[in-house]
Amino acid sequence: MRLSDRSDLGRMRAAFVALGLGVAITLGQASPVVARGAPESFADLAEQVSDAVVNITTQTSVSAAADRSTPMLPEGSPFEDFFRDFMDRNGPGGDGPQQRQRRGAALGSGFVISDDGYIVTNNHVIEGADEITIEFFSGYELPAEVIGTDPNTDIALLKVESDQPLPFVPFGDSEVARVGDWVMAMGNPLGQGFSVSAGIVSARGRALSGSYDDYIQTDAAINRGNSGGPLFNMDGEVIGVNTAILSPNGGSIGIGFAMSSAVVTPVVDQLKQFGETRRGWLGVRIQNVTDELADALGLESPEGALVTDVPEGPASAAGMRSGDVILSFDGNEVADTRGLVRNVGNTSVGKTVPVTVFRDGAIETLDVTLGRRETAEAVPASAPANEPIQSELLGMEVTGLSDELRAQLDLADDTTGLVVTDIDEESAAFDKGLRRGDLITEAGQEKVASAADLSTAVDAAREGGRKSLLLLIERAGEPRFVALPIDEE
Repeated sequence: MRLSDRSDLGRMRAAFVALGLGVAITLGQASPVVARGAPESFADLAEQVSDAVVNITTQTSVSAAADRSTPMLPEGSPFEDFFRDFMDRNGPGGDGPQQRQRRGAALGSGFVISDDGYIVTNNHVIEGADEITIEFFSGYELPAEVIGTDPNTDIALLKVESDQPLPFVPFGDSEVARVGDWVMAMGNPLGQGFSVSAGIVSARGRALSGSYDDYIQTDAAINRGNSGGPLFNMDGEVIGVNTAILSPNGGSIGIGFAMSSAVVTPVVDQLKQFGETRRGWLGVRIQNVTDELADALGLESPEGALVTDVPEGPASAAGMRSGDVILSFDGNEVADTRGLVRNVGNTSVGKTVPVTVFRDGAIETLDVTLGRRETAEAVPASAPANEPIQSELLGMEVTGLSDELRAQLDLADDTTGLVVTDIDEESAAFDKGLRRGDLITEAGQEKVASAADLSTAVDAAREGGRKSLLLLIERAGEPRFVALPIDEE
């Protein structure tokens, strides 16, 4: 998925094809809009920013073991002594593989963000490098050191020492960039040196594979080697860092992605201050609210982030519960899980923030003091179980937890729930993703320990006029909510 020469293009192509990215445009009645004309030339802009854009070359030492095993020769062969002497000369003592060093080089791009020599690029451009060389537009070269990296956003911050103040470019506000705005990319495509391409913002808010993704899609031509280079608006401000392309052949087909400056700037600030990222941590597992989940929860519309689990952490200490729907965080409305993750990650560690949740038909506000994401401990996982059939309901055959099942699931002795032992592939439960071995821990936001509890929850949902029943499912230690449709009696 990356643009450097170390990219695995086959894997990149497969990954992007699986994403099925696209843009949908709806036409309708609207107020007249006056479109800005295309610029007559990008020459002035290119001249304005070119001195701050750099080529990056890295050198990596790779240890290679030479195969020094003795050739298979007939005993007593006249060549036996010859080969033994030859192998002995290639290593001390004649035993063990000979180690030699190969030098690997990779090319990428970057840009200077301050006159004292700070440079932004992609993490994958410099990852594992022993030496990093920065080449400026004038041809002048300087060695660089790594200040800090963030693999989650693929951003790295470098530093060079210069006797003179360096030309630099400022970050712009990617949030005000609109689909259709002109942009210009600059970098070192395919090792060909400084190159400029122009296009428009094709789409906003693209997510590829990371929790903090917020990519700008552009049709400006970018290729391998453009990694880490800037995407400029027409004011000469950096609104994105070119990172990835979608391509069936490794070259530009007009679908490129630049990490937005809204994500990059706080990362760069933290790398400069701490040498690492320090993201806020709420301490919840969450999922998006679908129409069916909204109905099952009693929400008027599918919005917010549904909490599926609250392990020990900041949210737990503040009283948050599984089944809460987070509607706002620190005064900002939460549309979906991506928005919440970004807001939390951009909030200072140790800050106490108000979090508004929807719980049991009412709105509550909790004050949560955020922890740090990078030091948060992982929640232990468990394994699925497969036990004999006990009861059948909603197209599933379920059984209550026994001591043996708890042992197989690696659960505490007091854990309650129902294990799905079989499921009808024609059932709504199967369509919603339930499978054999899933553990049902809640139904209708009430704990269940037997098939009778599940049946009671179904009856209560029907009596309440619900079209679906909210189940909390655990699979391999990961909880999630499922809104399971229920038939009318």
